[in-house]
Amino acid sequence: MTPVVFVHGFMGGSRQWQGQADSAVGHEIISLDLPGFGENACWEALDSIGDYAEWVLGQLSTRGIGRFNLVGHSMGGMVVQEMVARAPERIGRLVLYGTGATGILPGRFETIGTSKRRAQSDGPQATARRIAATWFLTREYADGYKDCAAIAEQCRLPTMLNGLDAMENWSGVKHLENIEARTLVVWGDRDRTYSWSQTEQLWQSIPNANLLVMPECAHAAHLEKPWLFNSVLKDFFSI
Repeated sequence: MTPVVFVHGFMGGSRQWQGQADSAVGHEIISLDLPGFGENACWEALDSIGDYAEWVLGQLSTRGIGRFNLVGHSMGGMVVQEMVARAPERIGRLVLYGTGATGILPGRFETIGTSKRRAQSDGPQATARRIAATWFLTREYADGYKDCAAIAEQCRLPTMLNGLDAMENWSGVKHLENIEARTLVVWGDRDRTYSWSQTEQLWQSIPNANLLVMPECAHAAHLEKPWLFNSVLKDFFSI
């Protein structure tokens, strides 16, 4: 059975996917910590989306995993788009979740430049807690907030700045029409990071794409309504 690889977003980590690993998704689940994030927070962070994509592809090759399904969240959604562009023959099905095709992020709760300045002035831990709160509809009162904030707080300042630079300098628009994998685009309708315009662009530009809009969810929809998220993924990967 084809494994499912989960790639986390900015200030995320593999532990955020525990609810998917424990669910009946029906496939082997592989979740990685990108360099500088999560359990790999001590590693030097990369500064381009393409480098992150090559790193993930290399890690999977080292594990002997040739073909896989792929889920990318937020910045991780940018990473997986690059993976598809570089190694389309290795990807079975693709889930682009809470992400977009450009790193400028129009409509984000604050600009990338503001996040950089605030990270430098407020410090990485305060920045981690503040940004993690925006991922949930009820902010710091959400059930999943503390765990996400704890993962985000592992990031060092250089990691944050490199990640923000990587996103800001990236665009995958030219590759969208060439994505052949059957694709599911997932978006929380109260997402403060990615606007509907980014989601619609993915949905309308990728030839074989379906759309799931999760109601009353923000950026961490897989933690806010895991039963819905998991059931849709199980269905999508079993068709």
